Amino acid sequence: MADGVAESRRAPTRDDAGDVSFRVVGMTCASCVSRVERALAGVAGVESALVNLALEQATLRLDPRLVQRAALVEAVERAGYDAEFDRGAELEPAEAERQREAQALRESRQQLLMLLGSALFSLPLLLPMLLMAFGVHWHLSPWSELALASVVQLGFGARFYRGAWAALRNLSGNMDLLVSLGTSAAYGYSATLVLTHGSAAGGKLYFEASALLVTLVRFGKWLEHRATRATSAALRELTKLRPERAIVLDNGREVEMNVERVKPLDRVVVRPGERIPVDGQVLAGESDTDESLVTGESLPVTKRPGSTVIAGSLNRRGWLEVSATRVGKDSTLGRIVALVSSAQAGKAPVQRLVDRVSAIFVPVVVTIALGTLVVWLALAASFETALAAAVSVLVIACPCALGLATPTAIVAGMGSAARAGILFKDIEALELACRLDCVVFDKTGTLTEGHPRVTEHHALDGDENSLLLAAASVEQRSEHPLGRAVVEHAALSGTKPRPVEKFMSHTGLGVSAELDGQRVVVGSRGLLKQLGIQIDNARRELERLEAAGATTMLVARGDRPIGVIAVSDPPRPEAREAIVRLVRLGVRTVMLSGDAPRVAEAIARELGLDEALGSVRPEQKAERVAALRAAGHTVAVVGDGINDAPALAAAQVGIAMGSGTDVAMAAAAVTLVRPDPRLVSDAMNVSRATRSRIRQNLFWALVYNCLGIPAAALGLLTPVIAGAAMATSSISVVSNSLWLRRWKPQK
Repeated sequence: MADGVAESRRAPTRDDAGDVSFRVVGMTCASCVSRVERALAGVAGVESALVNLALEQATLRLDPRLVQRAALVEAVERAGYDAEFDRGAELEPAEAERQREAQALRESRQQLLMLLGSALFSLPLLLPMLLMAFGVHWHLSPWSELALASVVQLGFGARFYRGAWAALRNLSGNMDLLVSLGTSAAYGYSATLVLTHGSAAGGKLYFEASALLVTLVRFGKWLEHRATRATSAALRELTKLRPERAIVLDNGREVEMNVERVKPLDRVVVRPGERIPVDGQVLAGESDTDESLVTGESLPVTKRPGSTVIAGSLNRRGWLEVSATRVGKDSTLGRIVALVSSAQAGKAPVQRLVDRVSAIFVPVVVTIALGTLVVWLALAASFETALAAAVSVLVIACPCALGLATPTAIVAGMGSAARAGILFKDIEALELACRLDCVVFDKTGTLTEGHPRVTEHHALDGDENSLLLAAASVEQRSEHPLGRAVVEHAALSGTKPRPVEKFMSHTGLGVSAELDGQRVVVGSRGLLKQLGIQIDNARRELERLEAAGATTMLVARGDRPIGVIAVSDPPRPEAREAIVRLVRLGVRTVMLSGDAPRVAEAIARELGLDEALGSVRPEQKAERVAALRAAGHTVAVVGDGINDAPALAAAQVGIAMGSGTDVAMAAAAVTLVRPDPRLVSDAMNVSRATRSRIRQNLFWALVYNCLGIPAAALGLLTPVIAGAAMATSSISVVSNSLWLRRWKPQK
């Protein structure tokens, strides 16, 4: 079993029906990833398998009726690794996370102890070389060198042999095979000399090279393990945000219980200084909350009765009583953690190319090493010189950096984006966001505040009260912001809606129902035209209100308009800056709205949009997006409502405002946790930064090999220097990815 592997075999965690994720222990490079993926994909019932080296995680899409846990464990072990499952159903998330953290700490300590032990036994072998620099000529006896080197090679280096044997058993190669071949060649040659020549073998031995190589590789892997864990720190921070306990009011008594037992509609008490355990609505009390670690917004948010609160946010100063609406995995924090986790486990398209290269990389390197040995011998060099060059080729070519180049950057980039309130659903969205050249916005709730207010209503037939009564009665069943504005205005005017029958929502156009046996329609010109209702008597009033930039709704009873209602929904304070940022990035900005063209054009002028189209129905939005894509644009759509879902799905990148509907978020590839359109440009920026780090990582990983292998083959590197260069390559790649943790949204 690989170092630090827990012995337990536990039940898999299921992210959703048909999805299973678990940890794979013992992988060292891109070749290992490919081998595990092939082994898991070969299990009957597994549709797809993705393995992430940085997270040491396998994510499978499978038929749970056909696949048993034992089959997955057997497949991973047959490939030469260990499958380690969380007891997801038995442990609460906080406890499971604590156990993972404790295990990771144990593994890190074990790796450090093995490193220190290897260094301790290697130091006496290195000491003569160090003393020689000061003119002191001292050597251990060859038998002492053999004893020390054997402990390092066969004891502390045993993990490389296990990994190499597993690779050979599967007719493939990996980092362990290259390290084993390189160190075994140096150690085996030296041991043979000692066993055949005894004390006379002194001065021709390479024990210090083999021992130092084992120590250096262990040192590199220890540093790599620590740095790789740092790239996923954002996800661990999010997981730790939700408190383990909650105080629930039960018949007036405060009862403390595990947060997993809290149910929707439970009344939860939150004291000053505590984290809010659930999503909910404030029933009583007033306070300021810090939602920065969930939403990325650093300013405190005032909460009063009626305000919504987010699980994981910090209650700063006041006492709050909250009615739970979403708990556990369904809470905002739970969904963020699940989304970030699943997205980080994915694989970028460029990584698939790396996997294909790694599949042939090790056999090619072994061939080059053998060729190096033969050529040096053919040139009449000593066997020691030829062996040193071949060993250097094997050691410097280890493909660790190549395997870590992409996943570490993705994990770090997505983590930074999540801290800023930008959630990518998958790797493809992250990949495409940096290439966007056209962003299409919905208007209501996206560029505007989404809380429209009735500013004017004009009766064409009858009085104002009859107009409000008819409109509010029909709109009381609507979820659209304009409908809610009408109902709220009627309530303020003292008008109480009456029951209606045969209610119908005409998506993107309006609503209709029967009131007192008569059909009442509330909606746009397009809806009335579609229903065959003439609007001649309303045209003048419509034109007046629309010229002022107001959104208008016609109200018709029977076959005749009875009034016009004007609604104002001012732009968000951040909207103009959001458009300016996109223009600076060279992005074309378009707004598609169901409002009249005059209203859409007025908003577009105010915000500085390149184009605005009004009277656009939901299906027409999707058609417009398709037309932009056909014209060669890479298109993102930003929306928040049910009527935006078709357009979100039609775009290359759908971006849903977190304040919007679940339908919009389900159709989108990116979710903005807080309703700030400036996050659209931030999503593009973090995508560009991540892509840049991936390219830099791949460049440095390939440069090390492209320069290092020829240098080693020409005898310009000793095996020890080659080992140090190999370790440095992996550490530099992971460290470069860690710079993404410093990424912050534009201010």
